Amino acid sequence: MGALRQTFTAELEQLRLQVELMAVRVDQNLERMRDVLRTGDPDIARQAIAADDDIDAMNVSLMERCYEILRREAPVATDLRFVVSVLRVLSELERIGDLSLRVHRTAAAQHECLSVEPVAFDVLLAMADEAVDRFRTALRAWATLDLGLATDLANASRSMDVYIERLMVEVVALDGPNAARVAVALFAVGRAIERIGDHAGIIGARLRYLITGDPDHLAAEVR
Repeated sequence: MGALRQTFTAELEQLRLQVELMAVRVDQNLERMRDVLRTGDPDIARQAIAADDDIDAMNVSLMERCYEILRREAPVATDLRFVVSVLRVLSELERIGDLSLRVHRTAAAQHECLSVEPVAFDVLLAMADEAVDRFRTALRAWATLDLGLATDLANASRSMDVYIERLMVEVVALDGPNAARVAVALFAVGRAIERIGDHAGIIGARLRYLITGDPDHLAAEVR
């Protein structure tokens, strides 16, 4: 391997590690999301909002780095697939971060609405656990380039669907003067958590494409 190739390979590996670091920051905010969902603590929500500014800055910096690599190196084949996949993963990480902030804000402002119906609240907590677990599987898959973990993500979507169905049953059954307000809060948080799981799955699909080169794995991105 020539010196130029070694340098470029090292640059791509450094890029992968920086994406992993951004994902760790997102994971920290997801853990905060679970905490604020349980407690309604506005201080946790404020910490998450502040941390998201750093995540956004990392996203912009890494995207610019990808575009610079594309301009300077004009990569082909596997290298091109990697850089384009990094751009897609960055987009998914940013979306996951934004969705987690939606949960933070709603849970901090309307915790009483979310927790007033114990069954529905338990479903939300279970959904949050599922979403965080799914994201962490995506993070491990990216860190290790593990095709098996990426495939597990692709096959895990049904469990979140079951949670949403259970939540909707509880929402439809709501009654009383505050039913509409409670329903809106429950649905907003449930939908945001569901989408976090979806975006984690897209990271898995993109990783499967990166490893195998099979474009059929990109079908999950069209949702």
